[in-house]
Amino acid sequence: MLDNYERKTVHIWAFVLKETGTLIGRGGIFHLNEPMQSTELGYAIASSQWGKGLAAEAMQPIVDYCFRELDCNRLEGKCNADNIGSARVMEKLGMSYEGLLRKQLKIKGVFTDQKLYSRIRDDL
Repeated sequence: MLDNYERKTVHIWAFVLKETGTLIGRGGIFHLNEPMQSTELGYAIASSQWGKGLAAEAMQPIVDYCFRELDCNRLEGKCNADNIGSARVMEKLGMSYEGLLRKQLKIKGVFTDQKLYSRIRDDL
């Protein structure tokens, strides 16, 4: 993880509850492509915290960081096709649905469809 951070290809932040400091998840950017000014967002939140708007709240500063500090033109995010909650997080972040990536990711030996979302600088 530290090697990726030093190469500036992956940036991960911990998500903690403001009230207690309890770790509830993580999020960040992956596959930073500086020449193309693009990156991919990713996040995970403890299931006990789902449905509270915390993922979008925690990811918004990361989205802002990508556009302001990293000078990104395009952000992408993917989620399992049946993950309504994760799709909703990306929509709350101002991302637009681009399409279905059929059998794009192998999870526990099974290929799954992924929804692709994006936000570009022009959307600001």
